[in-house]
Amino acid sequence: MKMPVNATAIALALIGVLLPGCGSTTPSAARESEAAGPRYGLRLEGFDYPFPVRSHKIEFAGQRHAMAYMDIQPDGAPKGTVVLLHGKNFSGAYWERTARDLQTQGFRVVMPDQLGFGKSDKPLAYQYSFAGLASNTRSLLEAIGVERAIVLGHSMGGMLATRFALMYPEVTDKLVLVNPIGLEDWAERGVPYRGLEAWYRRGLALDAEGVKRYQLESYYDGDWEPEYQRWVDMLAGLATGPGADRFAAVQAQTYDMVYSQPVVHDFPRLSVPTLLIIGQRDRTSLGKDLVSEELRDQMGRYPELGRAAARSIPGATLVEIEGVGHLPHIERYESFIAPLEAFLETR
Repeated sequence: MKMPVNATAIALALIGVLLPGCGSTTPSAARESEAAGPRYGLRLEGFDYPFPVRSHKIEFAGQRHAMAYMDIQPDGAPKGTVVLLHGKNFSGAYWERTARDLQTQGFRVVMPDQLGFGKSDKPLAYQYSFAGLASNTRSLLEAIGVERAIVLGHSMGGMLATRFALMYPEVTDKLVLVNPIGLEDWAERGVPYRGLEAWYRRGLALDAEGVKRYQLESYYDGDWEPEYQRWVDMLAGLATGPGADRFAAVQAQTYDMVYSQPVVHDFPRLSVPTLLIIGQRDRTSLGKDLVSEELRDQMGRYPELGRAAARSIPGATLVEIEGVGHLPHIERYESFIAPLEAFLETR
């Protein structure tokens, strides 16, 4: 199993040295007057979630960190539990429509915000890893009495869902990957490493215009709809809010996690029934700005990456959705929910 060791947590214990200005609101205040759009607190205070938000405590080095989650009970006879794992630039809130439909179908639905994301705490001196986040998710499920679950992950959540299924196959009934990132190993492809300080500085410069430009190009392949703006506002509101410095530092750590901890090499070891739902217009990839134009053109080709993943995962089912980018459950919901519900009903 390929899981490189990351020294991020140790380095960031000296956060005042590595990340000058972290903890100060000066950069945030300067940009607040310049960038448009809403501002949200470090735990997304001011941004409404569709269901009641609860908190699960994660302990590390004598400190207790709050892991936010939503948990809705099924309508009618229960069929099981579905855990919905969010992507890197999102939170559990974007699962609202999916969760309501699954609830109607008889499923309990759990939507955690991982540490470092959404309404959860964003500790600095913390080792962000997919194994660690999977362990936190398992701890949450144990605490709320979930013994087995169907695990669905989108984007970065797909990498986390894969790691969870590998670590806890006895807990994972089925695995669903929706346009997961990490279908290619970026270091192996030749994308150079970008250090924490560089990611941090990029995070400090993030605003609504930059978020929209990135999502339009990478997620939606140039096809914009007004309903996508809510997710631009959520991310940009964190990046330009009163906790912008800390958010940028944590984002740097999680980018390092995504780059340094590939899961694609472990696909053949998956042992649970797996569904891949792949929007065919997606071009999301990490580090495109660091490579040649020729290599950039070869990265993030989801039609090819999805088929390669389906060949690697034993017994995987692949559903390709034409004309859809990175977020099938937002862009064309009916094309997403129909194969998902059919897969959940299979025995």
